[in-house]
Amino acid sequence: MDHGTVNPSMKLPDQGINGLGQVYYNYSEDDLIAEALKRDEGQLGKGGAFLVTTGKFTGRSPKDKHVVRSATTEHTIWWENNAAMEPAAFDQLYDDMIAHMGGKDYFVQDLFGGADPAHRLDVRFVTEMAWHGLFIRHLMRRPEASELPGFTPDWTVINCPSFLADPARHGCRSETVITMNFDRKIILIAGTEYAGENKKSIFTLLNYLLPEKDIMPMHCSANHAKDNPVDSAVFFGLSGTGKTTLSADPNRTLIGDDEHGWSDRGIFNFEGGCYAKTIGLNPEAEPEIYATTEMSGTVIENMVFDPETLELDFEDDSLTANMRCAYPLNYISNASETALGGHPKNIIMLTCDAFGVLPPIARLSPAQAMYHFLSGFTSKVAGTERGVTEPEPTFSTCFGAPFMPRRPEVYGNLLRSKIATHGATCWLVNTGWTGGAYGTGNRMPIKATRALLTSALNGTLVEGQFRKDANFGFDVPVACLGVDDVLLNPRDTWADSAAYDAQASKLVDMFADNFEQYLPFIDEDVKAAAIG
Repeated sequence: MDHGTVNPSMKLPDQGINGLGQVYYNYSEDDLIAEALKRDEGQLGKGGAFLVTTGKFTGRSPKDKHVVRSATTEHTIWWENNAAMEPAAFDQLYDDMIAHMGGKDYFVQDLFGGADPAHRLDVRFVTEMAWHGLFIRHLMRRPEASELPGFTPDWTVINCPSFLADPARHGCRSETVITMNFDRKIILIAGTEYAGENKKSIFTLLNYLLPEKDIMPMHCSANHAKDNPVDSAVFFGLSGTGKTTLSADPNRTLIGDDEHGWSDRGIFNFEGGCYAKTIGLNPEAEPEIYATTEMSGTVIENMVFDPETLELDFEDDSLTANMRCAYPLNYISNASETALGGHPKNIIMLTCDAFGVLPPIARLSPAQAMYHFLSGFTSKVAGTERGVTEPEPTFSTCFGAPFMPRRPEVYGNLLRSKIATHGATCWLVNTGWTGGAYGTGNRMPIKATRALLTSALNGTLVEGQFRKDANFGFDVPVACLGVDDVLLNPRDTWADSAAYDAQASKLVDMFADNFEQYLPFIDEDVKAAAIG
């Protein structure tokens, strides 16, 4: 039996998905929570938030992602970074999943990927768990009620955590699988309850489709000046580098916290919500994000809480350091209603430097910007991926290698072209360590980072004096209002200058070794900007 609102000509049987039990189409937040409670998927928290745990998987499984290799994808996918699956294996996996789903209840959400109607993707999510429907309803963009009776999906995502794949039978690595078929326009997710796989599968998809339209897909947050959408800024960075925190500036309008596109019309959010890390979340430093954890319908994922008072513990990482909350954008008071902005005036590349070498901010030339974009240096932060228990230095090209189906140069050249066409000042911002490496030094003070970003975005920082960094060649400001001068020269924050020099030399060599893979694909000015 069917429930809810749906295009009468585009129900699941019209897509060849038959034999299911009850199907709940486009249920509201309250109705999804009611169904999730009925199925014992979680419990209500303070303010009507929904508290869940995801069991074995508390982070993404990047090694279990696959793309079906066919004539469509053979010459366009970056196969060194994306595991291939044969069409026959996908077909077998699909058939076995549908058979497993037989007789069981499922939840369908018809949603948009992309705030710009000219470039959005219509996606149908078919989820085994009601709370996954709630999660993705927050994270994607919702059609108006009047649009649902005519909704026809471009792509369909089928998520069935209870189905365990067979590597020998299905051509995958483990019982967990996330696989994308560009010929059938289907994404299959199985063997994991971690909700982030839903949203990142669509980000990966858009990262493949949009460059063909000369649109730059970006793993970034974005905001714009109040009452001035033309004055926008984007913040590239991997999870844990501060994308969500730093873009949620009360003095600017939030466009989005994680995924955006840059077209010839400006920038636009792919999503309709935020997926914020909550470990150490501070009500004074991040009051608006903190407040969402007690709002109706917010999904609280993998947080320890008091069973009687339902008080959340923001410090207890015994379940995972990757504890999160998912909520709609309108829960942030300064969020944009349109999720659109002009061409960015400032591009910020966030890195979490566990070596304690990089300055808190540096200005990049266009060639240096492409160099650092392709390098994507940061430190993996505990919990975001399985097996990461403390920060690990890593190079994740385009600040999002797990989500890049095409070769990095495709995105690097697109970014460079956009900067050249529209003009932007580029900055590298270190939110990692200062005064020593991880374990010795301290995390960069967020107040200093905010002060530096405020000065960069309002144009005052660029008017000041800069010094040339001896190790990396970029420009570093010598002073900024509200920031201790010593922070701007990281060598001076170390008790042992010789130890800093040795650490910096080590990091320079790591950059150079990593970048050798891109040398055959880049222009001479970017090679000249290379370090080492």
